Amino acid sequence: MPESQPSISNARSIYVDLSEFRYEAVEQCAGRAIAIRFTLDGEAARQGDVLVVLEGAEIRFHGMISSVDEAGCALAADPRGSMLPVGVQ
Repeated sequence: MPESQPSISNARSIYVDLSEFRYEAVEQCAGRAIAIRFTLDGEAARQGDVLVVLEGAEIRFHGMISSVDEAGCALAADPRGSMLPVGVQ
């Protein structure tokens, strides 16, 4: 039986307020943005981090960041629970 390898996770959860968050929907379902493109002011997103978009105490989007380009533009998806409206915000 192979030995299990310990894993170390450097992933973070990044919390943003919906009223201050700007994004572009790149995939949608039933009027909700399930995949978004965004940049963060003052904070670098990394692949594997988790983006949590809050409106007050309500979670509107919770998804893993799948990629980040050289300009800091990131992609994240929440295919099951997104409550973000479609469009460029």
